[in-house]
Amino acid sequence: LRSTVLPHQICLTKKNVPTMKLAIAALLAASAAAFAPAQNGKASTTLSMVNELEIGATAPLGVYDPLGWLDNEPETFERRRAVERKHGRIAMAAVVGVITHNNHITFDGYLSPSEDLKFSDVPTGVDGIRAIPTAGLLQILFFFALVELAWMPASKYDGDYGVGWFGDNIKNPEEKARKLNAEINNGRAAMMGIMGNMVVECMTGQTMYEQYAAGHISPFGDGEGVF
Repeated sequence: LRSTVLPHQICLTKKNVPTMKLAIAALLAASAAAFAPAQNGKASTTLSMVNELEIGATAPLGVYDPLGWLDNEPETFERRRAVERKHGRIAMAAVVGVITHNNHITFDGYLSPSEDLKFSDVPTGVDGIRAIPTAGLLQILFFFALVELAWMPASKYDGDYGVGWFGDNIKNPEEKARKLNAEINNGRAAMMGIMGNMVVECMTGQTMYEQYAAGHISPFGDGEGVF
């Protein structure tokens, strides 16, 4: 389970950590109805384990808040962290999917038997979505709606849906914080990676597979090697 707290103080020392945690717990209780009405009972039980403000504040940037939202709009932190976490998870799945499909690893059989469309017929790259029939796209959108509204609701800001770490409920605070930091940072890298992949493909006209097969690593070169 993750705890969700409102930002009050970013730099915490060993001396004032217990006091700050009590203050944060009081703030959380006072604002529970406004920010996380359905999950505060569970979140508060693990407040002493992991401080949500400390997750993602890793070297070399530490607390990266160039727009000053933590100071100017502290009440929005909980939702923005939830959005960052969810987008990171989606981006990680997208990067794995792109790498898999660009290496021509596909499902057997038909994506659409009525249109005689096999999974292997879907082209790699961003244009692959154009090959999916309209009915298929609608099914994907309905699945997204199911996930967002019922299965893994967006209103559950702590991002904990009871699946644990590959089924394991981590109880050690240090190990839990390390894995949560890894998730946030890998999600951030994946968001940059999937966006970069799409942008470079549009710039060069080459899919990921075509780029590294041709040795075209840099989008600023002529397509004949790294640079």
